[in-house]
Amino acid sequence: MNYSIKILEKISEVAAGQWNALGVSAYPFLQHEFLEALEETGCLGERWGWLPQHIAISGDDGRLIAAAPLYLKFNSYGEFVFDWSWADAYQRNGLAYYPKLVSASPYTPATGPKLLLHERAPAECEQILLGTALELARQAKCSSLHWLFPTKEQTEAFLRHGFLRRTGCQFHWTNHGYRDFEDFLSRFSSSKRKQVKRERRRVQEAGIDFRLLDGNTAHETDWRDFHDLYESTFQKKGGMPTLSLAFFQQIAQKMPEQVLLVQAITEGKVVAAAFNLVGSDTLYGRHWGCREEYHSLHFEACYYQGLQFCIERGLRRFEPGAQGEHKISRGFLPTPTWSFHWLQDERFHKAVQHFVETEHEGMLDYMQELQERSPFKQT
Repeated sequence: MNYSIKILEKISEVAAGQWNALGVSAYPFLQHEFLEALEETGCLGERWGWLPQHIAISGDDGRLIAAAPLYLKFNSYGEFVFDWSWADAYQRNGLAYYPKLVSASPYTPATGPKLLLHERAPAECEQILLGTALELARQAKCSSLHWLFPTKEQTEAFLRHGFLRRTGCQFHWTNHGYRDFEDFLSRFSSSKRKQVKRERRRVQEAGIDFRLLDGNTAHETDWRDFHDLYESTFQKKGGMPTLSLAFFQQIAQKMPEQVLLVQAITEGKVVAAAFNLVGSDTLYGRHWGCREEYHSLHFEACYYQGLQFCIERGLRRFEPGAQGEHKISRGFLPTPTWSFHWLQDERFHKAVQHFVETEHEGMLDYMQELQERSPFKQT
């Protein structure tokens, strides 16, 4: 088969149906509509240091058979795999760490495939994607190439091609066929079960009700209200609110069933809201904001409402976002995540290799220690 390889500076250069046919239908944050919304509504570009350089491989008939989301980066913001110390080391040695190439869904620390392959794609397409990305990194004079949050199934491909594996940790929930929320809590130890019930009761006693909306049922005022809450979180904690109101409005329109907006309401007023994405078998918690502080409201809006949604819908997993050891006592257990790295400078490649190998052992010990804090009854 003859292949045509193209670097896309806009995801709109390829048809949505062809991109989505590359095994991303289960992952809303990798779908054409999501990536296009980021590009079209001012969330990427030079201002934010994310320039699209997506790899697209077409077959003899001109149809897309393989691709990789890829960005030329001029900072490390919005990646959630922290390499600031690597950048500092480059600078101390008189070298430039930026630009670099990153394969990710911007601002989204969620696991999903990064080598996108049509079910009929020849096996060699995997190697072509990796080779093309490395060549692009060299041509653009990038310091490095990074693949963030790939699936476990793709880890072997990166290792075979000499990429350095870095192990991280998030806290995920798994649905073991729970009938309802009470059935889920029945698996907890007595003290942890009481804690969750107490937190939920405090929110109820505060007179707070919840409304769950998708892209079809949420109105423009709901999105304007949520975006104000989203921005307020960054104003309180620092950082830049990179996602525009137009972004949320566009994905609500283009991906209505894959959007879940949880509103906390009291006396007819929205006091908090949590934004989630719904995959084929996984719920992904993303953003949250509140106007007033209520005891345990964050846990209810961001975790318990989502858990209840997963159980009712029969979703298999809930990934509520990066970090947060406080999630363990609420049923989210330590789960490994991965990223893969190549650095053009051989000295730094070897130094980073030593670092990630040492970090890997420490991360395994860390997750084992955290596992002992599981709220579930010992069996």
